[in-house]
Amino acid sequence: MDTSNIHVPEDAQLAELLTERLFDDTLGALELFSVYLGAELGFYRVLHEQGPLTAAELAQRTGTAPRYVSEWLEQQAVAALVETDPGEPAGERRYRLPAAHARVLVDADDPAHVAPFAHMLAGIGGVIAEVAEAYRTGAGVPYESYGRAFRHGQGHINRPAFTHELPDAWLAAMPDIAARLREAPRSRVADVGCGQGWAALAIARAFPNVCVDGLDADASSVADARAAAERAGLGDRVRMEQADACRIVAAGPYDLVMILEVLHDLSRPVEALRSARAALAPGGAVLVVDERVSDRFTAPGDKVERMMYGWSVTHCLPAQLVEFPSAATGTVMRAGTVRRYAEEAGFARCSVLPVDNDFFRLYRLDP
Repeated sequence: MDTSNIHVPEDAQLAELLTERLFDDTLGALELFSVYLGAELGFYRVLHEQGPLTAAELAQRTGTAPRYVSEWLEQQAVAALVETDPGEPAGERRYRLPAAHARVLVDADDPAHVAPFAHMLAGIGGVIAEVAEAYRTGAGVPYESYGRAFRHGQGHINRPAFTHELPDAWLAAMPDIAARLREAPRSRVADVGCGQGWAALAIARAFPNVCVDGLDADASSVADARAAAERAGLGDRVRMEQADACRIVAAGPYDLVMILEVLHDLSRPVEALRSARAALAPGGAVLVVDERVSDRFTAPGDKVERMMYGWSVTHCLPAQLVEFPSAATGTVMRAGTVRRYAEEAGFARCSVLPVDNDFFRLYRLDP
């Protein structure tokens, strides 16, 4: 009996499901690129602050070409990102940004602000050919090659959590450290891999007695962080330096060392943790915040696991492989890996903190 065609109906159904999924993914990617344009060109901000507006008015107030703006606004309305009355003549049609959408697309400190994903996608898109070549050669793609768009996106996607959750719920899970920062006359905190400085600024605002040193290997990120500190009026207590993570030893001692969304990106994570331990003041601790992925590899995975692997194959792993040797951790750093790195670095205890977060897992490391 010929059995070669028994699975054809099932195969056709699976193929159709994957076709639909990739269609939806393409739609999502295109709409994220449109969000990038709206954020980058100031369209959302002006609609929020001055809308409702016609296409001509939005073009005039943002210094952009009216024909492009008209097409973008129609696309945004079709995508249900902005609202309009389709019955109005095209030239008179006014577009408005709903207040709830402004939280997502405009307000950089709002916990709902996920528009920076669009900048991250744009940054990856700009170097995806280099990433493909890195796969062929085994080399890496430098972080700076991903450009301003990715740097902005990465900094701002973490900004709400660093601004609100870090000085409140996250440090509340380390009550002895929070008390030191609050009560000691001059406490010191280090932010390793400080990026654009949002965590350092949040700590300085919440704890007036604290001085914060931010270290990052990326010169452009440090420049952004310094500018943010000056704008916030915190330049006297927040110092940013372009430096390797291991530089922290010479600058210590610190009551708290923070490694937030950074450890998995380091080519030498154990060496960085060893330096953080050596930089601690007596009674100090290290706070590591990294991805909340599954404890073990499973396939298929949930949406968080899929997202983290997505960042890993397009950005994190290529950026880590610029240096050699490299731990090549990738984005998906499971709890067991963090514990192993902490043990190899000489820490006596690595505890998962009881903080509920959909994307982050928090670890306290004690020497």
